[in-house]
Amino acid sequence: MKEDLLKIVNHYGIIPQLKYFQGEVWELNEAIIKKEEDYQFCETTVKMDKKNIEHIAEEIADCYVMLEQFRFYYEIEKEDVEKIMKQKIDRQLERIENEQTIN
Repeated sequence: MKEDLLKIVNHYGIIPQLKYFQGEVWELNEAIIKKEEDYQFCETTVKMDKKNIEHIAEEIADCYVMLEQFRFYYEIEKEDVEKIMKQKIDRQLERIENEQTIN
């Protein structure tokens, strides 16, 4: 997969792919908003809910594909990203804990 993703990003270029990524993030955002609005404001069937979830999964996959292109392009190791993610998650959990002690 790495070679394929590098082939894609090298073919189109990093700036055009970054601009394309913005659209993918927007589509994910819209899919989530639609699902939540459908859930809050109207009766949905299980079938419609499943369709919405599948759409969100597809949009997440699109974003992952783009993120992996950038990671490979800049030669960033997955472990380095995961380490930073862990630090950010821990920091946010600490903020939540601090908010709860204040309230």
